[in-house]
Amino acid sequence: MSRPSNYNTKQRETVLNYIASLEGSHVTAAQIAEHFEGAEVSIGRTTIFRCLDRLTKDGTIRRYITDGISGACYQYIGSVDGCHTHLHLKCESCEKLLHLECDKMNEIQSHISDEHSFKVNANKTVLYGICIDCLSND
Repeated sequence: MSRPSNYNTKQRETVLNYIASLEGSHVTAAQIAEHFEGAEVSIGRTTIFRCLDRLTKDGTIRRYITDGISGACYQYIGSVDGCHTHLHLKCESCEKLLHLECDKMNEIQSHISDEHSFKVNANKTVLYGICIDCLSND
């Protein structure tokens, strides 16, 4: 007998609670695994990937593919989801993913739409560079 697709396991709940506790910050599967290993919580990496896949499919978390090096990162969507309206910044040094909520970027997206007949998908738009913390460390 197979379980229903919305079957909620203790591991999935544990993974979700951890991601939700990050208050909108992004996290990779490797970082999640490291967190649980450090906390001595027994959740295997394969189980973490399965949980992330299910939570993404049911719309509880969002998956970002930022590059081929660090892989995907995940964010808890919660009750308010503004990530579909703004772009993101990815630090090539520390790999932080930052929200870019800026009226100028909204103007650029409007310009692209109006003048070039192209709608930018903010869910998948990431600008790469170096964050201020990493620049300060150089």
